[in-house]
Amino acid sequence: MYRNHTSLPQKKRDDWKTIHSLTPFLWEYRGRVIAALSFLIFAKIANVGVPLALKEIVDALDTTTGQQLVLPLMLLLGYGALRLSSSLFNELRDSIFAKVRHGAMRKVSVRVLEHLHNLSLRFHLERKTGAITRDMDRGTRSVSSMLNYMVFSMLPIIVEVFLIAAILLGKYSIWFTVITFTTVTIYIFFTFRITAWRMKYRAIMNTNDSEANTQAVDSLINYETVKYFGNEKYELDRYDAKLEHWEEAAIKSQTSLSVLNVGQGTIIAIGVTLIMILASQGVVAGTLTMGDLVLVNAFLLQLFIPLNFLGVVYSQLQHALSDMELMFDLLDEKPEITDTPDAKPLDISEGSVRFEHVSFGYDTDRQILFDIDFEIPPGKKLAVVGPSGAGKSTLARLLFRFYDIKQGRILINEQDIHSVTQKSLRESIGIVPQDTVLFNDSILHNIAYANIKASQEDIINAAKVANIHDFIASLPKGYDTVVGERGLKLSGGEKQRVAIARAVLRNPKILVFDEATSSLDSKSEKAILQALRNVAVDHTTLVIAHRLSTVTDADQILVMEKGHIKERGTHQELLRQNGIYAHMWKLQQESQKQEELQAVQI
Repeated sequence: MYRNHTSLPQKKRDDWKTIHSLTPFLWEYRGRVIAALSFLIFAKIANVGVPLALKEIVDALDTTTGQQLVLPLMLLLGYGALRLSSSLFNELRDSIFAKVRHGAMRKVSVRVLEHLHNLSLRFHLERKTGAITRDMDRGTRSVSSMLNYMVFSMLPIIVEVFLIAAILLGKYSIWFTVITFTTVTIYIFFTFRITAWRMKYRAIMNTNDSEANTQAVDSLINYETVKYFGNEKYELDRYDAKLEHWEEAAIKSQTSLSVLNVGQGTIIAIGVTLIMILASQGVVAGTLTMGDLVLVNAFLLQLFIPLNFLGVVYSQLQHALSDMELMFDLLDEKPEITDTPDAKPLDISEGSVRFEHVSFGYDTDRQILFDIDFEIPPGKKLAVVGPSGAGKSTLARLLFRFYDIKQGRILINEQDIHSVTQKSLRESIGIVPQDTVLFNDSILHNIAYANIKASQEDIINAAKVANIHDFIASLPKGYDTVVGERGLKLSGGEKQRVAIARAVLRNPKILVFDEATSSLDSKSEKAILQALRNVAVDHTTLVIAHRLSTVTDADQILVMEKGHIKERGTHQELLRQNGIYAHMWKLQQESQKQEELQAVQI
């Protein structure tokens, strides 16, 4: 299961596994990677050549022989050419590698979103949206950051260290190389150890940042609820409490960075001092020239100045890996519902639906359905009624195969839905859900979402069937009206009619109405019920309802209670049984009469 964001991860992070997870996204750009690395090496060779040219210039100017005066000019031109070459190769490296960085970032982003869509409904019901989107955002951005640190910072330092070590070993006393390598080794070891110690503060910062963002997003999504109960201060206090922990960790992170910088500066100062003492002794002894002293000093500057930022680079690289790990944890999450290897597209044909002795529970210790057995013949309507918690809406979720059942079978046109592809299954079913959530886009987009290739005329016709066209036409922007986050600018009834228009536009063989008129007033309900009856003609229809008046025309009605089918039959048959259905019908009829009486009095 996806990591709980309320506590720190307990497992030790495997950085190499995280880096290896990135390689498939880079493979497409392998040619550019090779070219960029080649230019990186060329740039460093030119960069290392600069001190060598500088040594020759100093030695030439240190002489007094007149005929050698032309030589420094040629060396100066070579010096300038090396400087230019280093800059040119670096720019070529950057230009070529830009496609790799941003292309990989785009592909990772798309892959993560695709994977999130493929995960099961259970995962998304248990998710913390704010934390996941935060991890996804940080993770995809960290892909570009990590590649940037690796190619533009870490690798250049490694290449330069080996080039300088090779020159020092070939031209000078072995002690120059020993001191240089010892200094670099101690520096790197110290940097990595201190940075690893600092990373725990980064982990705390990330955790509290994600949780704070989750609370902020939740409070904004539930803006009206916050206002209803006047809990603005409560939400701010919760948000501030998380940010307070984040602040404490951030301060400790910055303080520990100062410790790191002081230690790095001390190691570099000792190494540079020893090298310069050794070089100066060589000049005094006559074994080295002034050019050699300048060369060694230039090498040390070129080596230790970028090395001075290694701690920051390594720290940022670790931060990027930490952020990437959370993202790749999402990709490692296995979908609960998958197609079988031999899954075939659903042959919908006539569209019969059958539940065969289905038992199901969301959790092993809480069973929801018990031995549910019924059939909806092609073109017929079956209604399921019962009190809240009876398991009615669970039938729709199982029909869409959002969950796999443990006992029994669900068949469509004599095909077990477990053996067909999920895509073909869901393309064959249209639904009007009880809780309609809309995209923060236009009404046109939200209706057309059922069939993205539909024409404007088809969309308008669907809206007319759903009895919402006149309302949309009365809006200043008509079908281009943006409905707001989760459709909050529309009333419950208006949102439900948009959902009905979607189902009409999709025109599938099987229709599911899950409390399709629960948010409508009596007048609108009557108009839409007739429209739904027209839409349901020649469709296999499953109606889940609370209001019994909406299902009196059903070919068969199932009465569910606590996950069991208690009664079944037509409306008239169930009334004659004088059981649960008859009792519910009597209560609802009395309630409706009282509402009508109150309306007349008003």
